[in-house]
Amino acid sequence: MAESDWDSVTYLRKKAPRAAELKSKQAVSQAQRHGGHVETSQKYGAASNKQHSANKDSAKLDRETEELHHEKVSLDVGKLIQQSRMEKKLTQKDLATKINEKPQVIMDYESGKAIPNNQVMGKIERALGVKLRGKDKGMPLVSGGKGKK
Repeated sequence: MAESDWDSVTYLRKKAPRAAELKSKQAVSQAQRHGGHVETSQKYGAASNKQHSANKDSAKLDRETEELHHEKVSLDVGKLIQQSRMEKKLTQKDLATKINEKPQVIMDYESGKAIPNNQVMGKIERALGVKLRGKDKGMPLVSGGKGKK
C-alpha cells in the first residue's frame, strides 16, 4: 500500500474551455493581462440585415475610368418606366412598394443612374405591364410566360 499517496491528486482529463467561453470579454481581458495571444478580426457585412449589400466590386466602381466602367440603365428605359408609371397613376414610392424595393431604386432606374439588375427589371416589367428589355421595348407585356399554357 505504499504506492497510494494521499497528498497528491491526479487529473486524468481537464475539460477544454468552450468556444463561447474563449470569446467572452472576461477571457479576452484575462489573456491580455497575462500577455497571451489575442486575435481580432472584422468581418465583412457582419451584424447587418441588409438584403442588398454592397458588392465586392464596389472598389472597382470607385476607380471607374472611361474604358473601365459599369453599364448603366439607358435613359430611354428610364423614360419608359416613368411614362408607364404615370399612365397607371403610381408614384415612385407606390411602384417601389409594389415590387418590394426601396423608392431610391425606382428613382435611380428612372434617372439612368442604376446598374441594371434583371430581377429588378423583371419586377418592374410585371408591375407596369410593359417590356423594358429586348428589341420590343415599350410593347405590352404578354402574360403567360414560362411553361404555363
